[in-house]
Amino acid sequence: MLDKLAFLRRVYERFNARDIDGVLASVHADVQWANGQDGGYVHGHDGLRRYWTKQWAMIDPHVEPMDFSVTSGGEIVVAIRQTVRDPSGKLLVDKKVGHVFQLEDGLIKRFDIRTTL
Repeated sequence: MLDKLAFLRRVYERFNARDIDGVLASVHADVQWANGQDGGYVHGHDGLRRYWTKQWAMIDPHVEPMDFSVTSGGEIVVAIRQTVRDPSGKLLVDKKVGHVFQLEDGLIKRFDIRTTL
């Protein structure tokens, strides 16, 4: 379990560093990733790359993992502090949410967002 937590911490570090290729190396080619802006899901590496490129042009999100837990179904739930700023640096959002990961073959297969913890 500690290996999975270290893996997810690295994913968060890469995301916060805007290292798209580093994050994509950690996800399945056919990943389903929750679209936090428009709803629904983004699919696959190309979809995820387009999603983040568009998102980061409009906002500057930062996610800080605070706590990790595992559900009875094996999903990893990460309580995070999410801060979002506009391009000028003005704070838009500062809240806690849950990120839910399903891993398969050592990679992220699915990512969901929980607005309540």
